Amino acid sequence: MTPPFTRRQAIAAGVSALAATTAGAAFAAPAPGRAKPLVLGHRGACAHRPEHTLASYARAVADGADFVEPDLCISKDGVLVVRHENNIAETTNVSTHPEFAARRVTKTVDGQTITGWFTEDFTLAELKTLRAKERLGPLRPESQQYDNEFQILTFDEMLDFLAAAAATRGRPVGVIPEIKHSTYFAAAGLPMEQRFLDTLHAHSYLATAPVIVQSFEIANLQWLRPRIADMRNVRLLQLTENDVAPADRAAAGDKRPWAQILTPAGVAEIAQYADFLAPWNRDLIPVLPDGTFGAPSSLFDLAHRAGMLVATWTFRPENHFLPGALQDHAGDGARNPTGSVAEIRHYLAAGVDAFFTDDPALGRVAVDGG
Repeated sequence: MTPPFTRRQAIAAGVSALAATTAGAAFAAPAPGRAKPLVLGHRGACAHRPEHTLASYARAVADGADFVEPDLCISKDGVLVVRHENNIAETTNVSTHPEFAARRVTKTVDGQTITGWFTEDFTLAELKTLRAKERLGPLRPESQQYDNEFQILTFDEMLDFLAAAAATRGRPVGVIPEIKHSTYFAAAGLPMEQRFLDTLHAHSYLATAPVIVQSFEIANLQWLRPRIADMRNVRLLQLTENDVAPADRAAAGDKRPWAQILTPAGVAEIAQYADFLAPWNRDLIPVLPDGTFGAPSSLFDLAHRAGMLVATWTFRPENHFLPGALQDHAGDGARNPTGSVAEIRHYLAAGVDAFFTDDPALGRVAVDGG
């Protein structure tokens, strides 16, 4: 029987060696068996700037994120673009463009019926006429003031920026792309996986920079596993959410939610292709009705014993998103840095190895102290 944590230690050691060769410490491992927790800039630093914009990524890099996240969708003409969802109604000013009014439609995406405007109905040239806006509106006034300033990025453009930012900072900045809606896009005649793999091979920065590829689906990560075998800097991360079924499994008739998949045998199966298991933070440590934390999930132990690192998503700095016991009296929408750092540290103490945060500066404080 493989001793506990052996594969986990190997992952940490491998990425630590990679970081050393790229003039930085994005994966530094200060203690045996536990890599220094990674700060993952969720859509950049979207607590401060509209998500998935150059401004958001620049802020995340400046604030010390180890990795920044581009969510990947696809355009009508087959270009990978950086958007959280293919429905761009909430994150762009598309509704103000009368020339696109007729493209507002209702679709079923991953089992959900959604009305809006969708990336796959626009060419890249058309998407470039739009501008990004703050998804949470008045809840984030600092970010909202930058509405309509920044364009939609392609994955290539985002990677060019990241390479430039890393060169400027003199440290590697990792990229943690999420492949969105693989099964849906494949059914629409726009499969993403080969396009994504081609991009990985095309960018010289990605030959050495730390890369973690993530998905809520399973088959796309399994498809990638043998095809990245020669890319020692690339890891795979399985996202999960207890109440949701993986879209690829659901499309094939298996409606089991993640809560039923994440058995000891199921976690061991995931470890055959993934290096990280990344449940929603409340599935790892629940928040009780009184606003305090409950007991940590057994997933920490299951994942670590299977040789995986544990990541989680997503920490946000406003009272609105914090457990009641950590909120202050400044109001529901007020920023609460102290509460956010305390929340992150609770998860780190339980064994989280990497975490997504909308505010990487606070994530940096939680990891490094201060």
